[in-house]
Amino acid sequence: MRLRGPWLLLLPSIVFMLALFGWPLVQALISAFSEGAGAWERLFTDAYFLRALRNTLLLIVIVVPVQLVLAVAMALLVQARPRFLAGHFYLWTIPLAVSELAAGLVWLSVFDSRGYLNSLLASLGLPTVQWLNYTSTGTMLLAVVIAEVWRATSLVFVIVVAGIQLVPRDYDEAAQVFGASWWQRLRHVTLPQLGPSLQVALILRTILALQAFAVAQALTGRDFPLLVGETYQWYVNLQNPPVASAAALVVLVLSLGTAVLYLRSMRNRAAA
Repeated sequence: MRLRGPWLLLLPSIVFMLALFGWPLVQALISAFSEGAGAWERLFTDAYFLRALRNTLLLIVIVVPVQLVLAVAMALLVQARPRFLAGHFYLWTIPLAVSELAAGLVWLSVFDSRGYLNSLLASLGLPTVQWLNYTSTGTMLLAVVIAEVWRATSLVFVIVVAGIQLVPRDYDEAAQVFGASWWQRLRHVTLPQLGPSLQVALILRTILALQAFAVAQALTGRDFPLLVGETYQWYVNLQNPPVASAAALVVLVLSLGTAVLYLRSMRNRAAA
């Protein structure tokens, strides 16, 4: 009876997880292989797939490190307790209340050919730039990166702030007594103590970056394809659920793979 107690308590969560994730996963597997290898062959030979994979990985490589650095810097500022601390905190967390699509539309008004940024450049007598032109991959990537950094850094910030509150001040004070500089205290005291929070933030943000869609869709449409955007295109516009399911499974495999890679690398580093 004692063994059944914990399982009975976990039963509602297990049922919820199976209904929310298990059944859709089974349906996606059935759909992706309903045509044999046909759906996978059509996905991998599609001209947009490799571009979407490249753009998604490039977005992760750029956005995630920038967001981690910004979030740690903002958390350290909060820890220093500046004036109007509550104002700083609420200002930085405002993007959490903005949906992904709304954030994309906001930045579209900035980067559009007649948007605020080009209006500012024209008022200063500088040449305007076609930021979202389909022939300019670099400026499209820049626009999507800026929008994603603005939208999602607050999520990493909240996680890091929660972790930094748990770091005992005794360690930092002891390091100060022994003459450690600010950088030495940050590198050898604060960041190691923040390891678990940074690990959670890194895994969560990477998975969410793999699922980025609405911001890029609002800014660039299919001119800057991403993996989840291709899933949407195949399912909604091209009316091909098997290929859409195959694309979704690619995102799932990449998400699980990066999570396992992070966990193993951090476990090995901790063991060393």
